[in-house]
Amino acid sequence: MTSIRTITVGDTVVQVSGEGMPLVFVHGFTTTAEFWREQVEPFSAHHQMVRINLPGHGRSPRPEDRDYTIDAFVEDVLRVYRALSIESAFLVGLSMGGTVAQNFTLAHPACVRALVLVGATPHGLGADVNVDNVHKAIDELGVVTASQKVIERSFGSAASAELIDFAKTEVAQTPAFVACQAIASLNASDSRARLGEISVPTLVLVGEEDVITPPSESRTLANSIPNSRLHVMASAGHFPMLEQPDVFNRLLGEFLAQHGMLPPRMAEDVTSYVHQAV
Repeated sequence: MTSIRTITVGDTVVQVSGEGMPLVFVHGFTTTAEFWREQVEPFSAHHQMVRINLPGHGRSPRPEDRDYTIDAFVEDVLRVYRALSIESAFLVGLSMGGTVAQNFTLAHPACVRALVLVGATPHGLGADVNVDNVHKAIDELGVVTASQKVIERSFGSAASAELIDFAKTEVAQTPAFVACQAIASLNASDSRARLGEISVPTLVLVGEEDVITPPSESRTLANSIPNSRLHVMASAGHFPMLEQPDVFNRLLGEFLAQHGMLPPRMAEDVTSYVHQAV
């Protein structure tokens, strides 16, 4: 069992495991660091795995006198880097976390060695989740039910009831004022004009059944970021790292190996590394 330590950096609760080259994971809108739970064992074995709970999400504080915007979250990620003395890392972002990761990479390019965008878009989310319908659902249903209804639409057809219940429990932690600010900022965010400035190696992953951020959005990212490649994952919706963890971990492990994110002792045995990562 991997040892996990929890630290708090400002308003951000961070789960850290393993040692070595750092991998920083940023979750999506109303989700939590636990959405990366299937990556902890394989990747903590040879890396420092840093799972960020963005402020207002999961177990992180949610003070009412701060901003819950993409720009604010970028600064929160930077504070985590500084607290852990990370100079450069492999940055992985899911959905809204992918928007944070894009903006972080554009603002602090030296801090990102390579980038992975999972179920992400260059502008807002898909038509199914936008500021108007999210605010309307929160007003009519309350934030817990509204968030859980999004979760019910987020998984692919192969997802188990237990997995969906886990996700519904996690998203119930984000309060309405955080969700409302975050979705408004996410809806307004637009990196399309600047994607060509992202020069680091980039892997774009999306589930073929993703209705929240459809594969067409990932194709736009992959077509616009110069040094990128796209993989559409079968039998997965918006959370492929949970729905198809073996495939996701293999793809991520191969990308790490391809771009030099292996400890020296394993540099000659990439095949073994990828096997261990699944």
